[in-house]
Amino acid sequence: MTTLSASETSRPARIGAVIFRNRGWLPVPFLVVPLLAAGGITQIGVIVGTILIVCGEAWRLWGVATAGTVTRRRSRNVQKLVTHGPFALSRNPLYNGNFLLWMGFVALSGVWWFLPVAVVVFAIEYFFIVRYEEGVLESIFGEEYLAFKRRTPRWIPLGASGQVGGEFHWAEAWRSEISTFLQYLALAAVFIAKDRYFPGGLF
Repeated sequence: MTTLSASETSRPARIGAVIFRNRGWLPVPFLVVPLLAAGGITQIGVIVGTILIVCGEAWRLWGVATAGTVTRRRSRNVQKLVTHGPFALSRNPLYNGNFLLWMGFVALSGVWWFLPVAVVVFAIEYFFIVRYEEGVLESIFGEEYLAFKRRTPRWIPLGASGQVGGEFHWAEAWRSEISTFLQYLALAAVFIAKDRYFPGGLF
């Protein structure tokens, strides 16, 4: 049985464990508020939103192709420490991608006042989730993970010293993201409908 690290048993990690298990709900405020609040699609919103969404999904897709299905679990039963590809630049590339994606949809909605609020909400949610995940990885991989942690930034890919090259599962990543792409199309359609029929918002 794996001994729990001090990081995993810390209070932030325990809070993060609860959020992690329910992380399917995390995008809700980033989507519901823009849908309900006043604001409409504008040219600048489409440009900014599209750039953020494309960059976010590209970063996320690279992370999925690198990690495969081995590390993408809802349990703490992680069998492999992935340190190449985007993980050599940032310890949380999928979350970096999610951040850009969610901010992109907020920009697309035209509810600009919510953008700084969304940044704060994201920061709070993932502060706790990442503390939990880091604690789990430290418990499982010990010094191997600590060495990776020392050479790789948590978020912004500056000053990283790991190897980017390695094995990538692109076909698997594309298949895995098909449902995600369909969700993007559905959200864009909903925002367009809102802009046309409820530009003043629903509250």
